[in-house]
Amino acid sequence: MKILSPEVTRLLDKLYNLRGSDSVIFKEMESAHEKAEETKERTTVQKSTLQEKIAGLETDSKNLSEQGKKLIDVLKGIDKSAYETVIDRLHINFDPEALVEKLDESLPETIEKVNEDIKASREELVKVEEEMNSAITTIEEIGIRKDAAIANQEKLNEYFDLALAGNINITRDSITSLLEQFGLSEEETREAAKILMFPEDALYDYDTKIKESEKKSISEVMQEAKHQEQEGTKVADKEEVKHEDVELEKKFDREDLIDLFNEIGLDYLDYTTSDLDQILEHFNEKVIRRNVNIFKENELSLDIFVDHINLLYDKELEAKMDRLQRIGKSAIDIYLNPTVLTKYDYKGLDKAIILLQNSGLDPKQVPLMAY
Repeated sequence: MKILSPEVTRLLDKLYNLRGSDSVIFKEMESAHEKAEETKERTTVQKSTLQEKIAGLETDSKNLSEQGKKLIDVLKGIDKSAYETVIDRLHINFDPEALVEKLDESLPETIEKVNEDIKASREELVKVEEEMNSAITTIEEIGIRKDAAIANQEKLNEYFDLALAGNINITRDSITSLLEQFGLSEEETREAAKILMFPEDALYDYDTKIKESEKKSISEVMQEAKHQEQEGTKVADKEEVKHEDVELEKKFDREDLIDLFNEIGLDYLDYTTSDLDQILEHFNEKVIRRNVNIFKENELSLDIFVDHINLLYDKELEAKMDRLQRIGKSAIDIYLNPTVLTKYDYKGLDKAIILLQNSGLDPKQVPLMAY
């Protein structure tokens, strides 16, 4: 069996993924579909809530206008002196003229405020309906794209079957035209077409390797991996061992962490020795830089990491922030309620939001401290 180059192996790995049910294309569509469905469900609830709110406000506006007018007419028709004895003896604070004056002063302003609320709610309703309609359109488009992707996948598998059978008689243009539908680069498309047209160069060997791998039991695969690891240990020369020693020496220590803190804007004096050791235990420079940048970009204080050290090395922090902002929570709101970030992992937070939605509540309107 030929030794396939890493580049060809990676390309065939990608092509074989595109051939299967776990195709990255289908996974991306599934993710986009779930997100659109989630948006549709959320906005459907929001739309209903806003419609009820607008109907209630319109009723209030109408009643304020009609009842206020009637009350003013009634009060103007009352002669206070005709009830003077009762009012004085019972110590009743009743002054029709003062009430009419107060109504004339406050009623128009109150009606105007209600009407402004109606206008604002209607504008919000338009935005919600647009978002909902966009989600519905996305769902429909994904359905169409999925049908096309299935057809393309069937055609791709047909080409592979013909190539593996040694009977492919498809033109290069037909092959490249199909491969372009899978988002491959121009170079990948050109190389993939070559592999299909001349399967003896790489495809036969790769397919054989795949089929042999599928036939092996888990124990055989594990045993083979263990054997390869042992062989690799035996053939390691002094230079490789030396290289490993150098890598170990490069392990981050507390001084390195302090240098990193100074670089990204954290004051290491705010952290105890125990805090620094905890961070080193979970150290990941890329994650730490990314998490600090999240709060910098939102112009929020980095003091949050002093009280919640685990947020500094939380690999899911970005995803959780994004999830909360997608339901309408502001960055400052999240900053003021950091427990929601420390309490949940991403999956748990997502379930909590979906539970609120399924209960008929708008997650945006539910305070984060209640999550």
